[in-house]
Amino acid sequence: MATRKLIVDGKEIEAEETLTLLQACEQAGAEIPRFCFHERLSVAGNCRMCLVEWVGAPKPQASCALQVKDIFPNKDGTPAKINTTSPYARKAREGVMEFLLINHPLDCPICDQGGECDLQDQAMGYGRAAFHRFNENKRAVEDKYMGPLVKTIMTRCIQCTRCVRFATEVAGVPDLGATGRGEDMEITTYLEKAFASELSGNVVDLCPVGALTSKPYAFNARPWELRKTESVDVMDAQGCNIRVDTRGPQVMRVLPRLNEEINEEWISDKARHACDGLSRQRLDRPYVRIGGKLKPTSWAEAFAAIAAKVKDTAPDRMAAIVGDLAAAEEIKALKDLMGALRVANIDCRQDGAKITAGPRQTYLFNSTIAGVEAADAILLVGANPRWDAPVLNARIRKAWLASGVKVANIGPAVDLTYPAEQLGTDIAVLEQIASGSHAFAKTLADAKRPMIVLGSGVLTRRDGAAILKLAAKIAGDSGMIGPAGSAAEGGWNGFNILHTAASRVAALDLGFVPGTNGRDVAGIVDGAQRARSTLYICWAPTNSTSPIWAAPSWSIRVAMAMPGPTMPT
Repeated sequence: MATRKLIVDGKEIEAEETLTLLQACEQAGAEIPRFCFHERLSVAGNCRMCLVEWVGAPKPQASCALQVKDIFPNKDGTPAKINTTSPYARKAREGVMEFLLINHPLDCPICDQGGECDLQDQAMGYGRAAFHRFNENKRAVEDKYMGPLVKTIMTRCIQCTRCVRFATEVAGVPDLGATGRGEDMEITTYLEKAFASELSGNVVDLCPVGALTSKPYAFNARPWELRKTESVDVMDAQGCNIRVDTRGPQVMRVLPRLNEEINEEWISDKARHACDGLSRQRLDRPYVRIGGKLKPTSWAEAFAAIAAKVKDTAPDRMAAIVGDLAAAEEIKALKDLMGALRVANIDCRQDGAKITAGPRQTYLFNSTIAGVEAADAILLVGANPRWDAPVLNARIRKAWLASGVKVANIGPAVDLTYPAEQLGTDIAVLEQIASGSHAFAKTLADAKRPMIVLGSGVLTRRDGAAILKLAAKIAGDSGMIGPAGSAAEGGWNGFNILHTAASRVAALDLGFVPGTNGRDVAGIVDGAQRARSTLYICWAPTNSTSPIWAAPSWSIRVAMAMPGPTMPT
């Protein structure tokens, strides 16, 4: 890749020509303030806060809007000189900051962005020490409605357009835009509609001022009050990296954590806002059914009841089912317990998915989330990644924007935020692709890195095993499974199962499936309804709408981990 030499603050560097001048300066160790520039969004050049001095140029340069290839050498052939801390550059930034603060309201004490506001920080670091020279009335802007998750105080907005670019480019929902010109310019959702995206909460993180804040979190806490804990999201099976902010025992908010291989720096609204459920309808004690009613009890009494029932129950009349949010350690402990009791009726597939604990490649998302960007043909089968895996859907959209990847869908037609060829809803279409008689079979065969993504819901159908077999045949015949190694290393495996349960892969890795002559979930429920089973243990949270709660003849039910749903009475 072509490079060019620059002298940044007296230090000579060699930077790639495709980098922006801002990025090149930061590679040299300089600190460049910015409001509108973001590495994952297109360049807007709105705020002008990133001004630097290009020695010899007639005016300061917006470093975010210039590429290194635009910085030509001096007439004598020496590298161009860029100053980021000279009096000339500092004065230019002070002027920009002064203009930005002309209409900004002085409401920092009540602003939820206080303490983590880019405008606050950069006004202190790069603004003028004296009061500004503008005494005219400040402009006021009406707040906008953006739905139940994003709170707006648009008088604070500096029109950086980060939110607009995120909505259009990453979320694929062009609901945000600018109306008016000059002093009348406003960022708004057209016709006061909600910001209809499953990734809408990310605009709160992107907003460099307090114009967009989290509505559920409003006025709840200050950032310096919170203890920050790095964690992994369990609302879906993507494993998005998150940061959990707590005050005492209460979870106040969830924010994304950078991980280029999985979620970059985005998370879904479900991952961000589901934490309020931790304080509502939460099991905080064990329950034992006595006289047909669930009664709260102590852990000692609960374990005594379990031990007594286990002692009097034959192994073939006991069962254990793992919930969707269980950790691998909990699953291993339960499997060891059931093994010690010689219980074969165990299962982790609550939804009845027709997958087995065989080779890992048969139930993994083998291409990896980051590997989606290398695909050049994608077949979705019974999958809706926009709702099931929003961060993965954003990756597919990113790949489509970058390379025009061809996407086809077998299943109900849905808006995926990128073009997808609708092939139908019948399994016969999959059979045609498997036999090579369908036009998309040639598309897959001609692709260098084709992918097939099976939604977990399609595997719960009665013909789920047949669909899985057809998908495996397509993967084998179209060259989806190549040499070992990641896409970056030249290898490729395009066969993918898109799970929605966070615990599913770990449970399959641990072999938490029925043993010899053991019952699966359907068999366990059937046996319980026929009064063939007398003891059921649910380990870790599970969905309260699951059919495992529907068997009235069980004599004891004990929840072994929290949080979980309210147990039915």
